[in-house]
Amino acid sequence: MAANDHSPYTPRIGRIPIRHLSPQQPEDRWPSKAFVGEVVPFAATIFREGHDVLGADLVLQAPDGARHEHPLTMRVKGTDRWEVEALVDQDGFWSWHVRAYTDDWASWHRNATVKIGAGVDVDVMLLAGAQLLERATRLAAGSPESAVFADARTAIQNDALSPAQRLAVASDARLVAALGAHRLMSLETTSEAQSLRVERSRAAVGSWYEFFPRSEGAKQKKDGSWTSGTFRTATRRLPAVAQMGFDVLYLPPIHPIGRVNRKGPNNTLTPGPNDPGSPWAIGAAEGGHDAIHPDLGTVDDFTAFLAAAKKNGLEVALDLALQCAPDHPWVAEHPEWFTTLPDGTIAYAENPPKKYQDIYPLNFDNDPVGLREEILRIVRYWIDLGVTIFRVDNPHTKPLQFWEWLLHEVNTERPDIVFLAEAFTRPPMMQSLAAVGFQQSYTYFTWRNTKKELESYLTELSRETSAFLRPNLFVNTPDILTEYLQFGGVPAYRIRAAIAATASPTWGVYAGYELIENVARPGSEENIDNEKYEYKARDWAGAAKSGKTIAPYLTRLNTIRAQHPALRQLRNLHVHYSDDDAVLVYSKVLPGRFVRSGRADGIIVVANVDPHSVRETTVHLDLAALGLEPGSMFEVKDLITGARYRWGADNYVRLDAFTEPVHILRIEYPKGS
Repeated sequence: MAANDHSPYTPRIGRIPIRHLSPQQPEDRWPSKAFVGEVVPFAATIFREGHDVLGADLVLQAPDGARHEHPLTMRVKGTDRWEVEALVDQDGFWSWHVRAYTDDWASWHRNATVKIGAGVDVDVMLLAGAQLLERATRLAAGSPESAVFADARTAIQNDALSPAQRLAVASDARLVAALGAHRLMSLETTSEAQSLRVERSRAAVGSWYEFFPRSEGAKQKKDGSWTSGTFRTATRRLPAVAQMGFDVLYLPPIHPIGRVNRKGPNNTLTPGPNDPGSPWAIGAAEGGHDAIHPDLGTVDDFTAFLAAAKKNGLEVALDLALQCAPDHPWVAEHPEWFTTLPDGTIAYAENPPKKYQDIYPLNFDNDPVGLREEILRIVRYWIDLGVTIFRVDNPHTKPLQFWEWLLHEVNTERPDIVFLAEAFTRPPMMQSLAAVGFQQSYTYFTWRNTKKELESYLTELSRETSAFLRPNLFVNTPDILTEYLQFGGVPAYRIRAAIAATASPTWGVYAGYELIENVARPGSEENIDNEKYEYKARDWAGAAKSGKTIAPYLTRLNTIRAQHPALRQLRNLHVHYSDDDAVLVYSKVLPGRFVRSGRADGIIVVANVDPHSVRETTVHLDLAALGLEPGSMFEVKDLITGARYRWGADNYVRLDAFTEPVHILRIEYPKGS
C-alpha cells in the first residue's frame, strides 16, 4: 500500500483468529495428501481475547458433495491447538475448513458457577442465563427441544429455589442434550478453505516385492552362457510371491538393453559376449522405452503376465528410467535431448566418483516440450497395456518442474496411477518430489539403524512430512546392501523387515533378501555378483526345504499387516521410551470408531536393533497414546511367538537377537474401547 493511499484496510485475520491449519503442505502451493481409508488428523490454532469459552468444528466436504462436521477439541489445555481425527473414504479432492465461535452458554455457565458460588452478581448471572435460554427457545422453535429450553428458563427464574438450585438446572441432562442440537454461538468465524487430495489406498498401502524376470527361470548352459528367463517362466514365481503376502510386484526395466559400453559382471567394463548388461541401460536396435526386450517375450506375453499377476492378487509396478544407452534410437533421432560436450561426444551419466559409461542422461532444457510429450506418450502406452504403478528411477536428476507437469497430466486422466520416487538425495529435493505429486518415496530408512536414528526418522516420516510424503520402506535394493545387513546376519534381516513392515503402511524387499544374500562387492554397498549385470538363478525350493530362508517370517509380517488396520496408517506412530539405547519402542493405535469391529486396534513394537546381542531392559509406555487410562493394566499378545503378557506403564523385556529380536504385541482392548 502506498504511503498516501487512504483506502480502508481490510484485516486478514478473522474476528476469532484461526491459524496454522493442518494438514497443509509447506507454502500451501499444492494440496495435502491422504488415501482412502486413512484417518487424518486435522488441527488449527484457535484463540481470542478475553476469557470466553470457544468452540470449533471441522467442516469436510467429500468429492460427492456430502458434508461432514466434526467438533474439534483442545486435547492439551492451554495450548490453543484444536484437533480432531476424521476418516476419508472416497478418492478425489476434498475441501475442508474450520469454523470457530464463542460458546455463549458454556461461557455463561463457567462464569455463573464461579460467581454464584462466591455470592457475587448472583441475580445478574441468573438473569443472563434466563435470557440465553429464551434465545435458545426461539432458535429451536418448532422442535421438541423448544419445550426443554422453555422449562429450563422457567426453573432458572424461580425465586422459590435457592441460587444453587437454580444454577443446577444448567446441568440437567435433557438441557445439555438440547443445547448440543441447538448451540448458542456468537462471533462465528470461518477459516480459509483447504484442499485435500485423497488417492486410492494402494497409493500409500502395500507390500512390495522386486524381482528380475530374466532371472526367474534362467538356466546356465554347459559352456557358461545362459538362457534368459521370460515372462512365461517368471509367471511361475507369482504364486510364491503372493503366498508371502506381497501385493505389489516391481519389475526393473524390461526394455532392450544397449550393447555399446555394456557393463559386465560386478560393473566391469569388460563384458563377455553373453553378458546381459544392466536393464537400466535402456535402448538398442530392437527399440527403446516403448519396446520389450526380445529375450523376455512379446507384448502379448507381457499382458498375459499382468493378467496372471492380477489373478494372484498382485499389482505390477514397472520401472520408468528416463535415461538411454548409447545405442538407444533417440540418440540418432533426437541428439538435442542429450548433452553434447565440447569435443562433440555425448556426456555419460555420473555420480562422482561413479561413472555410468553405458548410460546417457537426458537433457530437459534443449527441447523441453518435445521431450516431455514423448515421455508422456510412453507412460500412456504402458498404462494402456495395463500398468498402473511406476517406480521412477532417479527422479531427482530431472527437473522438478517436469515432474509436476507429467504427474498432473497423467493423474488428471488416470487418478489411479501411482508413481514411486526412487530419490536417495538431499531432503529438499526428496520432499519436493513428493510435494508436486509423487504418491510414494524411497527414504533414508535404509541407513537409519540405531535406536536414536530410528526414533527421530520415524517421527519425521509419520508427523513432520506426512501431509505430502508417503514413505516406502524398502529394506534393500539391487545396489544397496548396507553394512548393517552385511555383518548382522539373520537377526539383522529380521529386525529390519519387522520395523519396515510395521512402521509404514508401505514397505518392500528385493528378491534374495529372504535368503540372506549379504556378501558385498569389496569396497561397496552392493551385492557381489550383482543381479543388475548378470542372471541369478536362485534355488527357492531348496532353500525352503533346508530352512535356509526367512520367507516364513516375511509371510508372518505381511499377515499381521493384513489383520491389523492400525499398521496400515501412517500418522499414528508414537515413539515410547526404553532404558536401553538399543531397544526401540513405538506403537500404532486406531481407535474403535474407525475399526469395523468397533474395538480399538493397537500394536506395540519393541525391537532390539543390535543384531549381535541379547538385551534386557524396562520399557516405559505412554498409556494415553495407547488410549488407556493412567495406571491401567492390560493383556498383550506377541503376534510372532503367541506368548501373552500382562503389561502396564513399565514393563521388563528380554530380546535375544539370535532367537526373537522383535516383539510385535497386540493390545487386548476390552469391547467397546
